Amino acid sequence: MNAPEDCLRSTWFLDWEAPSVRDFSLRATEGATSDRERATRLFYAVRDGYRYDPYTASHEAADYRASAIVELSSTYCAPKAILLTAAARAAGIPARIGFADVRNHLATPKLLERLGTDVFVFHGYSELHLDGKWLKAAPTFNLELCERFGVAAQEFDGTADALLHPFDREGRRHMEYVKERGCFDDVPFDEMMRVLKLTYGDGVGQPSGEPDPLFQP
Repeated sequence: MNAPEDCLRSTWFLDWEAPSVRDFSLRATEGATSDRERATRLFYAVRDGYRYDPYTASHEAADYRASAIVELSSTYCAPKAILLTAAARAAGIPARIGFADVRNHLATPKLLERLGTDVFVFHGYSELHLDGKWLKAAPTFNLELCERFGVAAQEFDGTADALLHPFDREGRRHMEYVKERGCFDDVPFDEMMRVLKLTYGDGVGQPSGEPDPLFQP
């Protein structure tokens, strides 16, 4: 496992030295006086600044660079985690990208039909090194989407892990972590694409027919 100081460099995917990523990080953290406050602000800037849309998955490596993601208005969990990780590094916070497989017990019928399963492989999250420990943070679902689904939005204060909620507000099963794939200094793109194609085939990208209304603006 890499030391915290090894998780600050700019990489091909986590290209925080790109002006657009650096500027995003600077704007989000302006006035913050500690790494904890900077990390918290970055979490919310990514969580709510980018609408979650699972139909935006891509097989193109260039679409997973932080400098490309920062220009979007909507994307899914892995790119949002990539952007948070890169922006944290830009703010001087050691960060790495983590992945797990999760089961979404509240996935929409259209999404289940499209993917053929309720298991979402290579769900992305960030690990941020704050106050001497690594914390997991998943800025996946924006606040508006959570309100539509009736689930509590994920909160992060820089003192504890912030992973997806196992239950919704009515006590129904929501997100279940079924397999941990580990944390990485850079995006393991080839392995991620191999698993995505093995699991879903071509069942990623925009849905056929009418759009899924719950994920529309």
